[in-house]
Amino acid sequence: MKKSGLLIIASVAIVSLAALVWLSLSFDEPSGTITRVIEPPTPIPIEPEPAPAPVRPITPPAQSSVTAVEPAAAAEPVIEVPAQPSVEPESASAAEPEVALPSLNDSDGFVRERLRTLREDATLLRLLADDQLIRKFVVFVENISRYEFPQTDLPYRPIGVEMPVRELDQNLFLMEDDAYTRFDGFIDVMVAVDTEQAYTLYRLLRPLFQQAYAEIGYRDRDFDDALRQAINNVLRATDAEGPFQLVKPSVMYLFADSELENADAVNKQLIRIGPRNSTRLLAKLAEFVVLL
Repeated sequence: MKKSGLLIIASVAIVSLAALVWLSLSFDEPSGTITRVIEPPTPIPIEPEPAPAPVRPITPPAQSSVTAVEPAAAAEPVIEVPAQPSVEPESASAAEPEVALPSLNDSDGFVRERLRTLREDATLLRLLADDQLIRKFVVFVENISRYEFPQTDLPYRPIGVEMPVRELDQNLFLMEDDAYTRFDGFIDVMVAVDTEQAYTLYRLLRPLFQQAYAEIGYRDRDFDDALRQAINNVLRATDAEGPFQLVKPSVMYLFADSELENADAVNKQLIRIGPRNSTRLLAKLAEFVVLL
């Protein structure tokens, strides 16, 4: 190794030795053997900003305040976050804008316009009666709630197709299977209507229904109860299997089986529309009565 390299190494060693000596002389060794730990300053909790005042009275949840957690030793200061009370969702009736209802006598146009929103086409409107829709619906519901089926002043147009039958002898007939298809179009329209939209429309028109219900003598009874009873009567109807033999003592066919003929009018009407249509109609009514 060259002489200049040895001189450099020696110089570095001397400088390092001198630095160590200086550090040992300048270090102030404590008098005892106990090591003093410098405590960090006590964290100062920061006051949370007050929550803005609610627009309307709100019932806070059971535990709406946040309990302050003491910080561990030597931890960073803990900042309390103010609890935000849960806002209860407003009811559907409060959220819906108020709509001015017409008088009961002038309600047909209003009802038709609202029903138009339930379907994109006019099929539903073509099935309805020409006038007094609210009053006829109320009378219809009241009859069904008593297990009766009115023959006139219905809120919808009659099917207009006579029951197809096959003659067995001069006084006995058999209901044909395609007798049920007479009601397919009507049931198709009914079950295609959105249940929640139909319920919303019913709640909107309810004051008119209640007024019409009072007109026929039920001033102290809620029309909701009558509608609920009518739907439940339909849902409780029992099934009956065909083929069904008929007699025609006058202008209308009657069931030849006396047990069927003596059944309530609601049950017999469900038999006439057929098992498939009955099943679909009952499913739609079950959806609606849950909302009611």
